[in-house]
Amino acid sequence: MLTNNHRDRASRLALIIGIAGIGVGLVGGFIAGAHPLYLGLMLVAVLLVALFFARFEQTVLGLLILRSSLDVFSAQQIPAVFAVGLDVLTVLYVIVQLLTGRTVHTDRYWWFLFAWVCLQGFWVVLLPLGGLGLNASYLLDSIREWIRIFTWVMVYLLIMQMKDKIHPEKVISSLFLALVAPITVALLQIFVPSILPPFLFPSEAASGLGASEGIRIGGTIGHPNGLVTMLLLFMALTYWKLNQSRSRLPWLILLGLQAFCFVSTKALFGLIMLTVFVVVLVAPKLDPIKLIGGILFIVIIIGLFASSDFGRERIASIANTPLLNPNIDISRAILLSQGDYNSFNWRLSQWHFLLNRATEYPYLGYGLGLSIPVAGNGLLPHNDYIRALIEGGIVGLGVYLLFLLGYGIRLTQLIRSAPVGSKQREMCNVMLAFFVSIPVAMITENIWGHTTLFFYWMTLMAVAGWNWNHQHPDRSNLSLNQKLQLSS
Repeated sequence: MLTNNHRDRASRLALIIGIAGIGVGLVGGFIAGAHPLYLGLMLVAVLLVALFFARFEQTVLGLLILRSSLDVFSAQQIPAVFAVGLDVLTVLYVIVQLLTGRTVHTDRYWWFLFAWVCLQGFWVVLLPLGGLGLNASYLLDSIREWIRIFTWVMVYLLIMQMKDKIHPEKVISSLFLALVAPITVALLQIFVPSILPPFLFPSEAASGLGASEGIRIGGTIGHPNGLVTMLLLFMALTYWKLNQSRSRLPWLILLGLQAFCFVSTKALFGLIMLTVFVVVLVAPKLDPIKLIGGILFIVIIIGLFASSDFGRERIASIANTPLLNPNIDISRAILLSQGDYNSFNWRLSQWHFLLNRATEYPYLGYGLGLSIPVAGNGLLPHNDYIRALIEGGIVGLGVYLLFLLGYGIRLTQLIRSAPVGSKQREMCNVMLAFFVSIPVAMITENIWGHTTLFFYWMTLMAVAGWNWNHQHPDRSNLSLNQKLQLSS
């Protein structure tokens, strides 16, 4: 039987839904007369909102799984619409929770993230006021970047609302479905590229050529570098599953499939990330078998990477950089970059130019998300620390480093608080090893722009802080009244 308190909550929720329904009807009537297509989109949105409240856990997990399929539609602004819609749904859900007297789950780390994102809005406000290196004509670009990182915090908040409703291992297992679309398209790009439309190929690729002929694959992520970081994250999760599962063969097969696609991206920095990940994960344990296994895995990946002409050329290109050639200094590398097509020398040239531009507005930079117009060549800095310096100045770089430091501190705290030998502790160890590889990769890559990666990373950060020993009820078949009772 429902108590009076439960009846009051149900009544308030019904009132909110009724008012919302009247508003939707009025807006829908206006839109139907203005543009029928927009009415169709609105009806889809209404259906999604209904599912959001009726089947909250399933809808949230479904949206997360869907996210890995959207980057190839960036030209149509689908990922941006998805992000804004997710933000609206999250805020709406929190408002309803508060109005109906139910708990909104947060933790101290979420408040740290939220405060950090709000601080980033300082640069958005300064831009139209003339306090930065660029003017108000770039305001929309800056707002778009702020919304992008704000969405990551909303993902964390959204996942937190499933706390005590679904077991964290079920959330993590569900995320593996996000691999289906990227890996399927990646395999088609490798073996039967001729059947795919051009928009399913990375920007530098041409349809009709496979990865074996030198074309880098990107799956549905849109760029090989974005695919490789997402694959490494899921390879880390697969390794964790492999150690926790009694049936190891399916996870070994999945790990092999991921490794094959990982190599086919031809992303050289991915090899560095993988090496850092394995070293950080295996070395502290002093387990000879795992250490030998980790080294062998890295050797196999490098061998597969170097098995194609394209891969060998990328590895050999390092010999013509200041890293391995003492006869080439930075100045000469910058000059060579104009015609040698060496990606590292090009990066040196890009960094040199941007560091000179940074001296013009050293303290607060040019504006959030505006490193591309500062560069003037339509390309990102390919160094996230220089990107932070350009966009936020010395102050912004310090705030950016604080953000990364917060990740490390949070994961260290979770490792210490989790029981020794528990699944939660092992999961946090895997996450810490992956995290350490990120600041290393940021030296030569635009990791900060890998939006899909951070969607899943924020999900894992939220889940990692839950109580994994709590008994979570299965709410999938419960009525609204039963859910209200469990939420009280």
